[in-house]
Amino acid sequence: MEAERLIESGRRALAESRGALEVMAEAWQAQALARAVGSRLALLGPMELRGEARALGEIDGGCAAPDHPAALGRGARATQLSGITDVRAALTGLALLLGEAGIALVSVACDTGEDGLYWQCIEAMDAADESLDRVHGLLRRLGERERERDGPYGGIRGPAPSAAGS
Repeated sequence: MEAERLIESGRRALAESRGALEVMAEAWQAQALARAVGSRLALLGPMELRGEARALGEIDGGCAAPDHPAALGRGARATQLSGITDVRAALTGLALLLGEAGIALVSVACDTGEDGLYWQCIEAMDAADESLDRVHGLLRRLGERERERDGPYGGIRGPAPSAAGS
């Protein structure tokens, strides 16, 4: 499945998740998808993005491992990643997903009275925040690449024609 569809699926699942364990499982899913997108871009993406993408692909997922009770049976949504058609759109969507996961984790951490779950949320928030920083870095590099390609005239090569029509 294409990255943008997977990301949108993850955003819907996160929004529909109820209870701490479901939120934790969806945060893990978001982190797994961020790693998958990073790994894919590190291998096949634009050369300028590959170093930062590799770092995104290697970020630890935080608290929720693949054997987390809420993730068992579902598997990683990220394993369905078949391609990234629009790099900018995928990274923008991924930034939204990671931000939403971070907010949901804050809510779980604030509402829990269980020490273990609280610290798992903190670890997962750290991972989501680090991934979000990497995604923002990728978007910045992508913007720089586009500006360099388009030049100082925004895609127009050479000086603009004069108003006199010459």
